[in-house]
Amino acid sequence: MERFKIDDVAKASGLTKRTIRYYEELGLLPAPERTDGGTRLYTQMHVERLRQLVDARDVLGFSLQELVDFVAIREEIIQHRDAYHQIEEAELKRGKLLEVGEMLDKQLAMIDIKLEKIAGFRKEIEKLQVRVANGLNQLTPEHKGV
Repeated sequence: MERFKIDDVAKASGLTKRTIRYYEELGLLPAPERTDGGTRLYTQMHVERLRQLVDARDVLGFSLQELVDFVAIREEIIQHRDAYHQIEEAELKRGKLLEVGEMLDKQLAMIDIKLEKIAGFRKEIEKLQVRVANGLNQLTPEHKGV
């Protein structure tokens, strides 16, 4: 498995080394292996996780606390997925799938809240845009600088 130093991970994720270490400290990123000298060695999984965090932060506008909550749910889903694959009884598998479904509902609800806020913000700007257009239409030729 390929290992990356923090400089490479910073370039790949678009984050600073300080932010990467902070995300690790908060539990948003699993601790990487270390060399005998203490150098962090990250995997592709770490890079992918950081890209997901950047997307959640930048695209969805998640706060740091929301990122923590989002990742916690994601970790629970992974644990249930692993448990699901070890279960043979259909009813227990069904129960695990129902639990994962509930967690996915939580994540979707978090995203829906952000989308509603974005839609509301967009409506405010659209109203301002209409007001500006109406103001321009009401100007007489002498006010237009003609």
